[in-house]
Amino acid sequence: MKLKYMTMLTLILLLLSACAGEENREGAGSISDGESSSGKNNALEHGVTDQAPSEVGFSMTGKDIEAAQNVPAAEKKALMETFDIYLKAFNEEDLEKYMSVIAKEPEGFDYKQEEKDVKAAFENYEVNRTAEDVTVIKYNKNQAQVFASLSISMEQETTGAKVDRTGRQVTVFAKEDGNWRVTSVYFIGDVIE
Repeated sequence: MKLKYMTMLTLILLLLSACAGEENREGAGSISDGESSSGKNNALEHGVTDQAPSEVGFSMTGKDIEAAQNVPAAEKKALMETFDIYLKAFNEEDLEKYMSVIAKEPEGFDYKQEEKDVKAAFENYEVNRTAEDVTVIKYNKNQAQVFASLSISMEQETTGAKVDRTGRQVTVFAKEDGNWRVTSVYFIGDVIE
């Protein structure tokens, strides 16, 4: 029975960390399957040696993360603040604040489904996400990509079942009404040995 809950928690953890729904754009896989649509990046079954989809500006191999050099200081500050709200609001289970940094018309998931999924997660799980190596890796005036190494700890409130997971995430931001908003997310979990 505990294995059943652990499996369920792992799948939900992937859902929450990637902020993706049923409708994915080309190159983005369903977060519940852990694969890109090309089938090349199966985070659940093998080590990651392939590159992320071409729209995402980093390679899954190696440890070096290159910061974009063309990011104006004010834009970098705004991106880092929005990313910080994105993580903190989720950890604090503040649905209104969390949804305030989600794009109204995201490319990688459905806005209304995201709201439902996050609300359900807040009702059933205690989740804590922490980020390191937060870096703007790609930037233009309408879209930016922020890389982070994530540590995710999740506990189901009714059973006490726990899952801890680490991985790499690229959060893609788009400008909406002059503000940066999360429009899609790519997450690949570290291989568990």
